[in-house]
Amino acid sequence: MKTRPFHIFFRFFSISILLFSFSCNKTETKDYTIGFAQTGVNDEWRRAMNQSMKIQTSLYSNVELIILDGEDNIENQIQDIEELIAKNVDVLIVSPVKSQPITPIVEKAFNKGIPVLIVDRKTEGQNYTAYLGGDNYQVGVDAANYLASLSNERKKVVEIRGLSGSSPALERSIGFKTTIEKNDNLEIVKSIEGNWESYSIKDSLSKVLNEIKDIDYVFAHNDRMVLGAWEVAKEKNLHNKIGFVGVDGLPGENGGIKLVQDNVLLATILYPTGGDEAIRLAMKILNGESVPKNNLLETTVIDFRNADIMWNQFNKINQQQQDILKQQSTIDKQEETYSSQTNILKLLLGLLITSILLGAYSIYSGYNIKKQKRALELQNKKITIQRNQIKKIAEKVKISNEAKVNFFTGLSHEFKTPITLILSSVESLSDNKLIRDNKLVQEVGLIYNNSKRLLRLINQLLDFRKIEDRKFVLKASETNLFDFTNTVFKDFEREAQKRNISFSINCNNKSLKVYLDRNLMDKVYFNLLSNAFKFTPNNGSISIDIKDDFESNYVTIHFKDSGIGIPNQELNNVFKAFYQGTNNNKSSSGIGLHLSKEFIDLHKGTIEVFSKHGAEFVLTLYKGNAHLNSDEIIYLPDVVDSAVLSFNVDYEEDIFNQDAVLNDDERYSILIIEDNPDLVKYLKGKLTQEYSVHVSDGSNGVEMALGLIPDIIICDVNLPDKTGFEICDILKKDLRTSHIPTVILTALNDKESYIKGLESGADLYLTKPFSFAILSQSIKTLIYNREKLRYYFVNNVHNIDTSHFGPLEQEFISKVNKIINDNLDNSKFSVENLASKLNISRIQLYRKMKAIMDVNVSDYIQNIRLEKAKILLQDSQLTISEIAYATGFSSPNYFSTSFKGKFNKSPKAFREE
Repeated sequence: MKTRPFHIFFRFFSISILLFSFSCNKTETKDYTIGFAQTGVNDEWRRAMNQSMKIQTSLYSNVELIILDGEDNIENQIQDIEELIAKNVDVLIVSPVKSQPITPIVEKAFNKGIPVLIVDRKTEGQNYTAYLGGDNYQVGVDAANYLASLSNERKKVVEIRGLSGSSPALERSIGFKTTIEKNDNLEIVKSIEGNWESYSIKDSLSKVLNEIKDIDYVFAHNDRMVLGAWEVAKEKNLHNKIGFVGVDGLPGENGGIKLVQDNVLLATILYPTGGDEAIRLAMKILNGESVPKNNLLETTVIDFRNADIMWNQFNKINQQQQDILKQQSTIDKQEETYSSQTNILKLLLGLLITSILLGAYSIYSGYNIKKQKRALELQNKKITIQRNQIKKIAEKVKISNEAKVNFFTGLSHEFKTPITLILSSVESLSDNKLIRDNKLVQEVGLIYNNSKRLLRLINQLLDFRKIEDRKFVLKASETNLFDFTNTVFKDFEREAQKRNISFSINCNNKSLKVYLDRNLMDKVYFNLLSNAFKFTPNNGSISIDIKDDFESNYVTIHFKDSGIGIPNQELNNVFKAFYQGTNNNKSSSGIGLHLSKEFIDLHKGTIEVFSKHGAEFVLTLYKGNAHLNSDEIIYLPDVVDSAVLSFNVDYEEDIFNQDAVLNDDERYSILIIEDNPDLVKYLKGKLTQEYSVHVSDGSNGVEMALGLIPDIIICDVNLPDKTGFEICDILKKDLRTSHIPTVILTALNDKESYIKGLESGADLYLTKPFSFAILSQSIKTLIYNREKLRYYFVNNVHNIDTSHFGPLEQEFISKVNKIINDNLDNSKFSVENLASKLNISRIQLYRKMKAIMDVNVSDYIQNIRLEKAKILLQDSQLTISEIAYATGFSSPNYFSTSFKGKFNKSPKAFREE
């Protein structure tokens, strides 16, 4: 089909407008983007690096450089790198704040295919494209050699290291110390640590200068810290007696070269910024050239012999760089002028071509219009036929869908009768006074509550069907809004008390009456409150606020909770049928909020949702009845009888609650990590008779395990915070809990999940539905095996074979034994000292030793002392008093008493035999 002249005109007119816009607005596009995550720009060396990068980048017209300042903060730099990854930069340059924390995010960028250039400071591992920086090890070597060359006499040196965790500080220190050890005329008498800034070392250096006299040299890892050291020495009038050597060798008023010229420093080690080299290396990568993995910049020593030369060279280079920038700016202006003139010519050419084509098509338009009209008539007829066919197909689909929905609705109705019978039977059982078994009462309660949940879900499905068919008729009656709300509020009070949730209701007009369909509005209240309780953690808060706007015809009801909230991008979807939020890991039908909105719409009101520190649903209703039709109004007494409401709340299980069995410290303890309250209740009821049971809903499972140190852990997989696999992995890798047997209890029964459970360190993997008998016997077997190991260890406490333990226990026992043996002759060595050296608390040490070997820590230390004394009595010529002091006893009498208590013989009698 031919294009009509009008369309041709429109197209050429659009082209002309675009050409004109392009001529007026020059947009500069770049072929490549280089992102630089700088550690910080608080010092001259970093600013010099950035400046040299910018100057070098200006030589490439197709390259854009983005520099982000991390402000010497690890979290800031990680966010900067994430931002550059999101921008999909072509090359990522990183100068890490610290090596280890920055390594994962660098590897993330590298694994996404972004070339990564590490400058100045290294990361751990080799997952980057190339490294560029000065040879920090050689910097330390050069500094040591320079100091060694100054004197043949033995001199005292103080080393000031850079920030702990940064690779330059580590490598410079290693190079310096290694070279010092090879020179007999130098001795490092003290090493202190700074954070690269002068203020960070002043207090510690001042203390060193007070403690150690006759210090000859100070070597600092950069010029800022060495200047701070000189200032401290000057305050103590020692600056002329001590020689100072720094690193960086920058020009400028506060640079290392100027300090050498002013006789503040003996020397500074030139450490090039490498900014221009980094851009050159990045361009090689972008051009597909092969680059070496390690690119080291040359360093040199700057002292009084070459300081003036270096100063002049830097000034000359700086002047040349400024000239380059001016030239580049002039070239950019010329390119802009040329581009503007070119676009004007293109515009004129476009207008000329448009005029010629429009004239040509105006001659042809009469004939072409007639032809197109005929084609459109044929197409319209064809569309009409297709529309009729689609209409027939849609009717057939509608009939088929109606049949399926009717079957579904009928089936739902059929479910209601047997569920009602089950509920009636269970209620009869619960009222039967002959049932005295607490376990049976609890299991009857479990059946009752889950049957009610199933019935409520079926009722919601039927309501959904009615809403879809528009079969609901509003039956509104005048109702005291506060009394109605308070009735529903009371049904949820016990659940709030049980979970320590702050649950409140507030109203500024308790006499306000509105027209409500009490049955429908009760369902709205129930859905909103049950959602609030479902997603609000224990010790949270839920509130209902009724606000009467006296100056308008509206009243608002606010349901607010402190739960997990709703992602902002999903707020517009929460009222859609079957929708579930991405952060919702609770089982749900997804129709409750949809029904609530439909019921509020029937009342001619609105419902809105907001999410900030939780979720807030706001209902807006009209006051009076002017907004309702006459057939939507009925007359009922203004009372709210809970028996009239079709929905009962979901927390009646309290009527089945029995007094909990108190935990007994003598019994084995079990920690159950599970977020299903019914399963928790079931397991707790079954296990409480034999064990001391503790429960976590998953949000604090790791913390409870570390605090309790239970004998066994039962853990679900699908939990709100961390998965069971993650919790098991964390606990098995933690020295304090690595010995605890763990049972994974989950509905996941595929091979991959089973392997994942074993990889996380689980001792047993059981799938739901499970046999309680198998679970109970498994718990007993795991505890029995642990007890067998304990028995062996208790009877062989002096000669323990750590191969019986896992890797973490082996390391723990070996470390404990080494610390005790290292302090064997120290009579003041205590349990507190041992815990301190292990970096754990006294109670955690006690629980760990008790769990692994069932021994008291102080007894364990005493036994090692006595076993060592026994060996010395047999194999050495030391006196009994010497052996007593050598094994850490405060007196020979105490030693003899303790020895006789363990071996039933005095030390003297034992030696004689």
